[in-house]
Amino acid sequence: MKDVLKLLLEGEAVRTEAMASVLGVSEAEIEATLAKLEEERMLLGWRPVINPKAIAENEVQALIEVSIVPERDGGFNRIAERIARFDQVVTCYLMSGGYDLMVIVRGKNLLSVATFVSEKLATLGVVQSTATRFMLRCYKVDGFLIDTEQDEQEKPAISP
Repeated sequence: MKDVLKLLLEGEAVRTEAMASVLGVSEAEIEATLAKLEEERMLLGWRPVINPKAIAENEVQALIEVSIVPERDGGFNRIAERIARFDQVVTCYLMSGGYDLMVIVRGKNLLSVATFVSEKLATLGVVQSTATRFMLRCYKVDGFLIDTEQDEQEKPAISP
């Protein structure tokens, strides 16, 4: 099972036939392992890494630092799960340090993200404060460098 997970995490999209060949097992074993990984919720889905410059030019993303009051019985979990269910939320992490949740949201424009924060997120009774930081440019996603324009690479580090 660990070999299949490692192959999935380190490699690109691989057909079960190719995985079986690389690992020296039958394709049926690979399919059974994948089914078990999905059943045990270790493998939650398949997704490609997309260059953000290639799609959704007008789409914006923001990282929102959220401070919350934990619930008596549920702590942070119930609140974080509630926030994570919003359609605009792409990623939600419990953090240590100056704030409790790191929430990454996606919207059509700055106004749609601001509206989400002010009307849906900040109005939750347990939310003490939010700090929104809009993402301006992406340089690396999930371990993949985003290509820079050729002329940007050739510019000197320090101007003469």
